[in-house]
Amino acid sequence: MSNKEELLLSRGWIEANRPERNLIQMNRPYGWLVEKERAASGKNVDTGIIFISNKECSFRCLMCDLWKNTTEESVPVGAVPEQIKWALGKMPHIKQLKLYNSGSFFDTKAIPVEDYGAIAAMAAGFETVVVEAHPKLINASCLSFRDMLDPELEVAVGLETVHTEVLKKLNKQMTVDDFVRSIKFLNQHNIRSRAFILLRPPFMTEEEGVYWAKKSLDLAFDVGVECCTLIPVRPGNGAMDILMKQGQFEKPSLKSLEEVVDYGISLNAGRVFADTWDLELFSQCSQCFDQRVDRLIRINQNQSLLPKVSCSC
Repeated sequence: MSNKEELLLSRGWIEANRPERNLIQMNRPYGWLVEKERAASGKNVDTGIIFISNKECSFRCLMCDLWKNTTEESVPVGAVPEQIKWALGKMPHIKQLKLYNSGSFFDTKAIPVEDYGAIAAMAAGFETVVVEAHPKLINASCLSFRDMLDPELEVAVGLETVHTEVLKKLNKQMTVDDFVRSIKFLNQHNIRSRAFILLRPPFMTEEEGVYWAKKSLDLAFDVGVECCTLIPVRPGNGAMDILMKQGQFEKPSLKSLEEVVDYGISLNAGRVFADTWDLELFSQCSQCFDQRVDRLIRINQNQSLLPKVSCSC
């Protein structure tokens, strides 16, 4: 990567080209939902997802838009448990809980360590609690939180891509080796993991996007990840829109997402999920769109290959 490219993709450049962040409340999550998810047990369970309002992630990834719903300062002790308590009151019958905080759960600037006990107490009775974390923040803090929990802990880790040069350009400040080390640490301590994998990050053609997503699935399962979620990369965070205008990024197609999901399921190595949020962005045909999304949702829930959708497109 040239000096000009390094400057272009620096933290300062990424931040300078952002739109405004959204106004959020520190004592309320910025979102929540309940969905069916195929659990590690093989059952489809009601899963509550709470999108926690907290300080922006300490990293500045090129493709990330999660910062839009974060604060610039750390939230006070007690704010995060209050958010979780409020959201749990809206979803009384869930079996699995995801606490997603737009960054790393184990970033102490985002989730105060003093809140771990209160969070763990509210999670009692669930089968699994899923949190997310950057590979470099997976350490003894994970063990401390796990030991407070009654449910099983699962940590979601962003692998993004095993293409080393593209991963470097994403400004995630990690290597594939960092990811591998984090998964080995979790495995050694009997903590289940899932990986987030990007479909067609910037600087890739459509064919390269599919190829490297498949290679990323291979590596994740090879090192002991139990579950992978495939995320098609989208514009909308400022930096990605500029790269799109420059011809260095294009949205992946829905067809490519289907191909990579089918590949992942065929490996029979662990659960594979397609991120089905806002898939209309990636559709090229309104006639078959609903059928294609329905197929992906059923694959997510059944974890088995289904007949492909036939369409004149």
